[in-house]
Amino acid sequence: MTRCQPSALRPVWISGLLALALFTGLAWYLSPLKPGVVALQFAFTPRAFGEIIHSWSLEDLQRYRRHLQVDFVLLTTYGFFGYLLARRAPFFRSGAPFLHRLASWLLPVAAIFDALENTLHAWLTEVPRFGVGAVYAVSASFSALKWALILGFGLLLAWALLCADAPESSPDPGRHG
Repeated sequence: MTRCQPSALRPVWISGLLALALFTGLAWYLSPLKPGVVALQFAFTPRAFGEIIHSWSLEDLQRYRRHLQVDFVLLTTYGFFGYLLARRAPFFRSGAPFLHRLASWLLPVAAIFDALENTLHAWLTEVPRFGVGAVYAVSASFSALKWALILGFGLLLAWALLCADAPESSPDPGRHG
């Protein structure tokens, strides 16, 4: 595995630790909400969305709406982190160029879907919305795409780490030089 300068990885570490801190803080802040935020993200219909919102108190709904501002900072941070990690980490750079490029864009694109979902959720939770059933489905679809891209990045990260730790291939694996 090739090495890189520690200064090249500093922005990766900073953005990664900031994303982790923001995610942890938001998870703690939103933990009182039952059902949780992920259930709301996957509410494809007005009825499913409304059942969750109406099970929360007014204070819970305000808590959810306040978190959206910080979530925009989080999604920006994790988008930068994914891009920087895939572009600068030696274990990603030593792999197949196509997968390296793909990995570099998975979290930034996930962040875009997250921002679109947040924007729709801010609008949908502002006042009751009727006659816009498709908006609920679009919002949940943005969420599903976001989570699929995050999962895809995690899988590519695991693959890159496994390949980086694999011994060099040789014609005769039983032969030691």
